[in-house]
Amino acid sequence: MKNIKDLNLENKKVIIRCDFNVPIKEGKIIDDTRIVASLQTINYCLEHHAKIILMSHLGRVKEESDLAKNDLAPVAVRLAELLNRPVKFIPQTRGSALEEAIATMNPQDIILMQNTRYEDLEGKKESSNDEELGKYWASLGDIFINDAFGTAHRAHASNVGIATHLPSAPGFLIEKELTALNSLNDPEHPFIVILGGAKVSDKIGVIANLVKKADKIIIGGGMAFTFLKAQGYETGTSLIDSDSLEFCTNILKEYANKIILPIDVAITTEFTEKEEYKVKPINDILQNEMGLDIGPKTLELFEENLKDAKIVVWNGPLGVYEFSKYKVGTDKLLAYLVNNNIKTILGGGDIVAAANNYKEQVYHASTGGGATLEYLEGKILPGIEVLK
Repeated sequence: MKNIKDLNLENKKVIIRCDFNVPIKEGKIIDDTRIVASLQTINYCLEHHAKIILMSHLGRVKEESDLAKNDLAPVAVRLAELLNRPVKFIPQTRGSALEEAIATMNPQDIILMQNTRYEDLEGKKESSNDEELGKYWASLGDIFINDAFGTAHRAHASNVGIATHLPSAPGFLIEKELTALNSLNDPEHPFIVILGGAKVSDKIGVIANLVKKADKIIIGGGMAFTFLKAQGYETGTSLIDSDSLEFCTNILKEYANKIILPIDVAITTEFTEKEEYKVKPINDILQNEMGLDIGPKTLELFEENLKDAKIVVWNGPLGVYEFSKYKVGTDKLLAYLVNNNIKTILGGGDIVAAANNYKEQVYHASTGGGATLEYLEGKILPGIEVLK
């Protein structure tokens, strides 16, 4: 696979597929992490006097009402501030206005075109990797750089489609993601996996793939209760993924020495932050109670299993981190890993959002939850594969 440094960018029209899928409320960007993550690649292209054409998706576009709330115009404004130079926004994804703007570009000019998923409004052309659309977008540039790891597990017109028709390479962000994740192919030991979040079904492929190479798999979050129910415990009204009970039973039988589950939990009767909670051992949960976080003895158990770890990969929080009183377990375990300098990879999505205070201190915080999960399952990522 070529590197961006292998390509001659001088005076070339360089299309960069970025991941500007950022939260926007009332026209204001709430978190610009993904925009900041794109700057290294954009600045490199500026230094090499490229004409830069930026593309990204934002949200999902299924109907006309989705267009306004997923307009990329606020991203152009924020990007211009971060780069301290003009970013010309073209509110179309194709057509004469876009083509003329590109034709008159000078080296170091930057254009951001409208949300690629605007093309999904009629026939899902972007998301289905429409051949004509990919070819058209490729015709606008000379070189393609994919720096959107968050969509690497999808074959879209704006990644696979364009790369099929142009000299292509990954940007610095994708290279950083792959370097971190490749370290898990032949990991140092002890290698520990931490899995949280709601549903076991979302992580079956990850568990099945990593249980063979990991020394331990620590399980928290809502998914822990499906495992506990499979062991015969009363789980009350806690979240249960009934379709995954058989999987949990089988994996517990085969790898009983590797799976670490909670031994106490924070229990309440309502899914709200207003109700008081109690900490109870897992064998004391009543039928009207639900668990929303791990308890202090579980935290000690998890820390004991992590103390000698050489590398840790973590996907999904250990409690309902949106509620401040149920983010305690996640926060304390993150602090333990950071304070003990344990090499930790946060696998994108909710755990990166929950770990906002620790993102700079861990070895790697992935920008792509879905892509990371599929990589951990051992699947091929089409957005990366096409670059080879």
